[in-house]
Amino acid sequence: MNKSMKSYKKIIFSAGLLFLVLGMVSCKKYLDKSPEASISEQDVFINFRNFQGFTEELYSCIPDMSKATWNNEWNFGDDVLSTSVANYRLNMEFDNGNYWAWNNGGGGWANSWLDGAGPQTNPNEAHGKGLWPLAWYAIRKANVGLANLDKLVDATQEEKDIVKGQLLFFRGFFYFELMSFWGGLPYIDKVLPSNEPLTLPRLSYRETALRAAKDLEDAAALLPANWDNTTVGAATKGNNNQRITKSVALGFKGKDLLYAASPMMNQEATGNATYDAELCKQAADAFYRTLKLSDDGSAIYKLLPFTNYSENWYTISSGQNKVPGYPETLLAPPVYTNWESRWSLVNMFIPPQLGGEAAISSPAANYVNYFGMANGLPLDDPNSGYNIADPWSNRDPRFYKCITYDGQQMIQGSAPANKEPYRFANLYNGGNLRRDNDASRTGYLLRKFVTNKCNDVDNEWNNISIIIPYLRLADVYLMYAEAVLNGYGTPQSSHNGYLTAEQAVNKVRERAGVSNVDAKFTSSKEAFMGELIRERAVELAFEGLRWHDLRRWNLAGEKKYKEKTAVDFDRGANGKPVNLRERVVITRVFEKKHNWLPLPLSQVNLYPSFGQNPGW
Repeated sequence: MNKSMKSYKKIIFSAGLLFLVLGMVSCKKYLDKSPEASISEQDVFINFRNFQGFTEELYSCIPDMSKATWNNEWNFGDDVLSTSVANYRLNMEFDNGNYWAWNNGGGGWANSWLDGAGPQTNPNEAHGKGLWPLAWYAIRKANVGLANLDKLVDATQEEKDIVKGQLLFFRGFFYFELMSFWGGLPYIDKVLPSNEPLTLPRLSYRETALRAAKDLEDAAALLPANWDNTTVGAATKGNNNQRITKSVALGFKGKDLLYAASPMMNQEATGNATYDAELCKQAADAFYRTLKLSDDGSAIYKLLPFTNYSENWYTISSGQNKVPGYPETLLAPPVYTNWESRWSLVNMFIPPQLGGEAAISSPAANYVNYFGMANGLPLDDPNSGYNIADPWSNRDPRFYKCITYDGQQMIQGSAPANKEPYRFANLYNGGNLRRDNDASRTGYLLRKFVTNKCNDVDNEWNNISIIIPYLRLADVYLMYAEAVLNGYGTPQSSHNGYLTAEQAVNKVRERAGVSNVDAKFTSSKEAFMGELIRERAVELAFEGLRWHDLRRWNLAGEKKYKEKTAVDFDRGANGKPVNLRERVVITRVFEKKHNWLPLPLSQVNLYPSFGQNPGW
């Protein structure tokens, strides 16, 4: 958490002690009116400093999906495959169709960042922060704040706008996160009294999304583009990067509307398994406004140069740790504690032979195939230049940032005799890091969130700070392209004369040094959409978005996306693979009911009209 946030944390009126019960776990408790606090409401809400202190806790409600438990996983699509001893990891549970596993109690040694150990809002602790309880807690807190805005009398108009904008944003943001996993929900926009029966109707996905979009648009109208340029933010100038801004609100409005426009959600609303063109145009407008704020310098967000690409997820430093992600990240969880990057995240990608753990996750070979060639073409294109006898040469530069393949160096410094055999990644059949139970099950290891010094010889993992972003600018470009393509109809279409869909995708590729989308993919909407799907798989690999993408595109049930594969090969005398072949290891269970997670039974039984998700 940056200096600006911490400064507001120090005020005497602790948000967690006011009007909210930290023990809330269920929606019912969330909906209950809280008891009287010892500090009066008038004192809490009378001036900006106090009200901002109340609002500040909402930042600590953002879960760090990568560190909520010791046995964590946040990639649930066709992207990773865990070792055979890791059947308790949430991705393995989902592969087997056990979606109830998300609701396993959370915290500590549990395996679900979605559940958590109640609404734990400690600003110095990532463990136990679960999306379900924290989202409801945050929604109530936002409603309490909005209900008390009239008490904010000792404040400038700028201060009033900033407080209200943050409250509206967090309500819309947490509703978006909830419905992206569980579908439509009751939209609670006021503090409900505890002495009245629960009768709020459960809305459809589209209805919930439109309510969230309004909150996010209203937030954008009130929030600054850059806190450094406000009177409020002047005192912490240069340390406001993690603040909610106009760009963040608009970016999430666009994402919210694009999801609602997508084939799976549109089919639920209209019966048509296609994009809703009008919602796509509205999403494109929100993304357009987000990107224009960066273009004209109003906002701080811009694509990191490729030389600093990995800083989107991690930074290495000793002493004072630099927060990763900026200036490309629009929203990420705060850095709760740096040391948990080592134990909750790095460990799950480094095999025990190098100091990690046996239950690791590795990139599935089918997913690695999405990383095409440096010339921009997919591997299976006849003109790509892909050579099965030399499969890891001339690949998309992002491949080398994300994937560890056979022969890469794993240890840099001087190693003791028992570690020397693991200096290089021996991932061929029979190699010492090719083991189904405690190393690579697929022929690859994941590189994106670790360095080649993250091991128990070089020990760079002691100085690593890793954050998985919720939204970064590259994603905004790609979602803008998707919204424009499906709203206006062609890769050459644009919104308001801004970038075309084709140009937006190329903007992301150019950063990585990858050639533009080939003309063979720009002649039709369908061809371009196929390449856009592949581009999202590459650029946003392992960031927790793939499962959402496959579901909203209505692709998750197709055989191609259910199979997880490994590559088998021997190492030739020249160090290159020979006899390389691909093998299906797991076929994921996916039925229509798996479009949504099941709702907790304790919530479903609150009142008759709440209901369970279809099939559960």
